[in-house]
Amino acid sequence: MSQSGGTGIATVTTKVPARLDRLPWSRWHWMIVIGLGTVWILDGLEVTVVGNIASRLSEDGSGLPISDTQVTGVAAALYVAGSCSGALFFGWLTDRYGRKKLFLITLAVYLAATAATALSFSVWWFFLFRFLTGFGIGGEYAAINSAIDELIPSKYRGRVDLIINGSFWLGAMGGALLSVLALNTDIFPKDVGWRLTFALGVVLGLVILLVRRHVPESPRWMYIHGQAEEADRLVAGAEREIEAETGRQLPEPAGAITIEQRGSIGFIEIARTLFRDYPKRAILGFSLFVGQAFLYNAITFGFGSILVTFFDVSSGSTGYFFAAIAFGNFLGPLLLGRLFDTVGRRPMIAGTYILSGLLLFVTAWFFSNGWLTATTMTVCWGVVLFFASAGASSAYLTVSEIFPMETRAMSIAFFYAIGTAAGGISGPLLFAGLTESGVVADAVIAFCVGASLMVLAGLVAVFFAVAAEGKSLEDIATPLSARGAKDGDTAGSSAL
Repeated sequence: MSQSGGTGIATVTTKVPARLDRLPWSRWHWMIVIGLGTVWILDGLEVTVVGNIASRLSEDGSGLPISDTQVTGVAAALYVAGSCSGALFFGWLTDRYGRKKLFLITLAVYLAATAATALSFSVWWFFLFRFLTGFGIGGEYAAINSAIDELIPSKYRGRVDLIINGSFWLGAMGGALLSVLALNTDIFPKDVGWRLTFALGVVLGLVILLVRRHVPESPRWMYIHGQAEEADRLVAGAEREIEAETGRQLPEPAGAITIEQRGSIGFIEIARTLFRDYPKRAILGFSLFVGQAFLYNAITFGFGSILVTFFDVSSGSTGYFFAAIAFGNFLGPLLLGRLFDTVGRRPMIAGTYILSGLLLFVTAWFFSNGWLTATTMTVCWGVVLFFASAGASSAYLTVSEIFPMETRAMSIAFFYAIGTAAGGISGPLLFAGLTESGVVADAVIAFCVGASLMVLAGLVAVFFAVAAEGKSLEDIATPLSARGAKDGDTAGSSAL
């Protein structure tokens, strides 16, 4: 590392990115994955538990004077609003103050809000802390995805990011099964079971917080923000640890980058970077997030209603069916993730989006003809979501790696907020009447809308997806602070 500051602006030449990217997989990386990635399990647990215990919360004797509609409607909308606003607020702070500070703060917000939810004594209290729980979770998405992508070697970045984002569905599966237990009044009283489900989230979060304290700051963020020597020491420590673990000396890093250190970046420059310098990538991010949001809402928003209305499944048993499709959702990123690093981003992103959309069209056709039972319908959904989950996870990977370092967390937050708003606001407004009407043709329309947007997003990926596999983040999108940086979709090594 070399440094100069004759013009009043500190200029640093560093090999930190290349040093991080040439590291073999190690215990150091596992610490990062466990410390940062497991929060998605909490998110899946949160979302699923609330949806599945809505009927119990609205019953007399639950200890909370709330209706089913208020739980699945108002409280769900407030959680979504909290997620969107938390992503934007904490995303800006993450780019400004660092990844580590924010991934500790956002988890603390989640823990406090979830604990307060478990203690709810009135409707307004429940609503307030559902919003604040979402606020913390939304911030997690920006802080965690940016940190993971900046710490994981380029060779493994795709599969690791996909599996971590896909772990949401492990939480969803656990939440579905946990709700079956919580609804069993032979085990827990009506006013206790649902509180214990939230308390479990707090316990898991505390364990994650203990592990997360040992996860380092992103060296990439550090060297841009005036902490070049600290970044160099952090990476040197990781190199010594990995060499001792493997018994082999690490190869020389491939190259260096020269940057002008800076403190922060304003919203105007962020917007200019996303929409003026990288318009094709912005369209790609928007398409991927909206497509997956609508497909998931087309299936999951009316999941329980469809099983109960059309297949006479008891409401107390829908959790088992949801656990089955949640398992399929997790298997997709787990089994297909490696292909995003080997076959490539463009074919895999486009392929998973288009294939899942086409399979949902086929499912809608089978359903409209009355050829499905509750079991075979769940199997069809599981197959669709096997591919859709890998595609949806790649949306988070895409927006976290195709924009410059200085805008990374805010870019993730922006597109996450768009997708979450589309799925959590527009989606329910569109699909609620269609999936709950009891008319087969209406449910088919819901499936076809979600499938169409997924296929369209896949077609956008065919033309606009970036071949980022195996490349350093700095080669995919040159940092704004880099000396002689070129901007735009067609600039130098970051061309599409």
